[in-house]
Amino acid sequence: MTPVVRALLIANVIVFFIQQTMPIVEYLFVFVPGLVLRRPWTVITYMFLHGGLMHVAFNMLTLFFFGPRVEARIGSRRFTWLYFLSGVSGALLSLFFSPTAMIVGASAGVFGVMLAFAYHWPNETILIWGILPIPARVLVILTTALALFGGFTGSTDGTAHFAHLGGYVGAYLYLRWMERGRHQFRKKLEKAPPTVDRRVANWKQIDRDKVHEVNRDELDRILDKISASGVGSLTPQERVFLSNFVPPDDRPAGGH
Repeated sequence: MTPVVRALLIANVIVFFIQQTMPIVEYLFVFVPGLVLRRPWTVITYMFLHGGLMHVAFNMLTLFFFGPRVEARIGSRRFTWLYFLSGVSGALLSLFFSPTAMIVGASAGVFGVMLAFAYHWPNETILIWGILPIPARVLVILTTALALFGGFTGSTDGTAHFAHLGGYVGAYLYLRWMERGRHQFRKKLEKAPPTVDRRVANWKQIDRDKVHEVNRDELDRILDKISASGVGSLTPQERVFLSNFVPPDDRPAGGH
């Protein structure tokens, strides 16, 4: 279990039980789109409230199954941003399309996590109800279609369809922003002159545990290449990438 997912699970369960014993909690922290300017904190707090045991159980089970793998992939800090931005975007979309509905639940944040899972592992098989296999990308497409249908047909099933859609929108925009950052980093590597050989020579000093999760796969690939073919087999871009993780104290005298 990854740390942010664990913290979210615990927080949601605790708040749910508080909500059952202190009804005023829901009154103070529920998101009502029409009152957002008077109660701006509710764009966050509504994510920790739920409409019943099955509601919180479904959201937490979904977070439990999809969250750890996504957090391990993008890192805890970015996972936290992904989750809460998805929740906020769910609230904002509801503000525009369903301004009179009271909204509670972690669904927007959880849907954002589910989208991130499908974004990174689109062909991973998901078992619906434990028996029906479906690729992750198809699951997102189907749930998007259901949310669009329910939202624009005025479904009265009590589901916050626009919050679900907003969770998807926020997560997608954030993932694309992350991808843009990676592309810019790769471009810098491609343009950087191959003048880092002296630092690369100290590659054995790299502490893999201190390298961010986003970069570990590429680091492992390069280290495997060194083990198989030696440092001389690295491309200039691979040398630049590797040099970023050599501890500063290990730089040769005169290095910059």
